[in-house]
Amino acid sequence: MFCEKAMELVRELHRAPEGQLPVFNEDGLRQVLEEMKALYEQNQSDVNEVKSGGQSDLIPTIKFRHCSLLRNRRCAVAYLYDRLLRIRALRWEYGSVLPNALRFHMSAEEMEWFNHYKKSLATYMRSLGGDGGLDITQDMKPPKSLYIEVRCLKDYGEFEVDDGTSVLLKKNSQDPAGSSDSQEQSYPHKARQEKTASPAPSCLNFFLKLCG
Repeated sequence: MFCEKAMELVRELHRAPEGQLPVFNEDGLRQVLEEMKALYEQNQSDVNEVKSGGQSDLIPTIKFRHCSLLRNRRCAVAYLYDRLLRIRALRWEYGSVLPNALRFHMSAEEMEWFNHYKKSLATYMRSLGGDGGLDITQDMKPPKSLYIEVRCLKDYGEFEVDDGTSVLLKKNSQDPAGSSDSQEQSYPHKARQEKTASPAPSCLNFFLKLCG
């Protein structure tokens, strides 16, 4: 039956837990592309028959093949695009260097896309927040409070925060600070805080509905 291989690609990602990246199914995708090529060539042949011989009875078959070809394309695009979303989320979760286990699950083209993405993200973050840049991959979840407790790692002295007030930073002292003040750019080597991150959402469910 047409489109079975394409639907299996989509189901494969749907079965994978959120945030995980299955091994790239190169063989399955190749079979989908081969079926699309065969459908196109068969339609081209039948279209020529209709034009030259007037065999209008072939038109329903041509339309059926064309719908199957479009369905294959939608499933293949859904498979590739959802994988890119998962790979993008890995950059925010693991940083610029991925574990080998994840790298082995990616195709060469996906690895190339990841490298381009992390370079673009790094360039953008360097353009924010003054000379030191701003790491937007930190503090992905909204804070429960406007202030957090930071602990000084060494004696620093007086430090002026964003609202104009000054605090005296001594080793092992704990002081409330705004989230922007407690960034590593503002408190270099002076305070420690917990960092959190969350992956980008997947759009696979949308494509599942689209593929019908």
